[in-house]
Amino acid sequence: MDYIIIGIIIGASLIISMIITKVEIPVLKKKAGQNIREEGPKAHLSKAGTPSMGGIAIIAAASAVSAAASFLAGGSKTDMAIIIFVFIGFGLIGFFDDYLKVIKKNNLGLRAYQKFGLQIVISVILAVYLANYSQGSTLVYIPVADMYLDFGVWYIPFTVFVVLAMTNAVNLTDGLDGLASGVTALVSLFFAVAGLTYGLLSGAYFCAAMCGACLGFLVFNKNPAKVFMGDTGSLALGGGLAAAAIVMKLELMLIIAGLVYVIEALSVILQVIYFKATGGRRLFRMAPIHHHFEMAGFSETKVVAAFWIFTVICCAAGLAII
Repeated sequence: MDYIIIGIIIGASLIISMIITKVEIPVLKKKAGQNIREEGPKAHLSKAGTPSMGGIAIIAAASAVSAAASFLAGGSKTDMAIIIFVFIGFGLIGFFDDYLKVIKKNNLGLRAYQKFGLQIVISVILAVYLANYSQGSTLVYIPVADMYLDFGVWYIPFTVFVVLAMTNAVNLTDGLDGLASGVTALVSLFFAVAGLTYGLLSGAYFCAAMCGACLGFLVFNKNPAKVFMGDTGSLALGGGLAAAAIVMKLELMLIIAGLVYVIEALSVILQVIYFKATGGRRLFRMAPIHHHFEMAGFSETKVVAAFWIFTVICCAAGLAII
């Protein structure tokens, strides 16, 4: 029965996301055309003017369906509320950043300290809530060892780090048509199944709704993309996915199922370190690493397909562990 509910949630969120995305594309096209970085792959210059901020559809669909599921099908309403709060909160940070860059034509958008500061505030609220008011409080599940470890006073900084790392890793992954939306749909499906396995319905329902919303958006975001999610979508997806995983005490499974995100973020970190250490030499042709493969001659669609397949393997490994 639970899997039937998950299927209904995914289907409902997919349909709503498709409808909202289709409606928002002509509106965004008038006001929110994407600027393409000149230093990026030259093939991407043809994408200039593609409407951005399409993540609004993902946020609306996933929030509405997951909230409805919480009221109709069960699960902790307070847990669902805090997940949706983080999801929308990070989406709003991305929205304001996109608004300044895309509509107001301010290339800087939000200042780094503003964006990071707002992310920290939302992450701390989540961490404090979970440490003091959630079942299991400061416990963290350790995969493979199949045990829970009490992080005690380190739980809040650990949780804040997980949210910030995952949010910005998903943001870095959003660089090719259908990459972030496809990968996140798969990872969300994994956490929906994982949530059901442990009877954690709120997290499972939210992840199912996010999976459906990503799939509905992917219909228009696959190559050649008719719309981009922008920071509005990528920050929301990262924040929502991290919040759901943390609420379910499965945050360390993000490293396994979401290994693509980890690799994308590490490629940027290693590129910067190597560049500074060698006086200007590059470890990768371009970072994040999906651009490295593009610059090596692989087509955008092949890179995206390879990353999707890799994510399927990672999620399968995660299911084997749980």
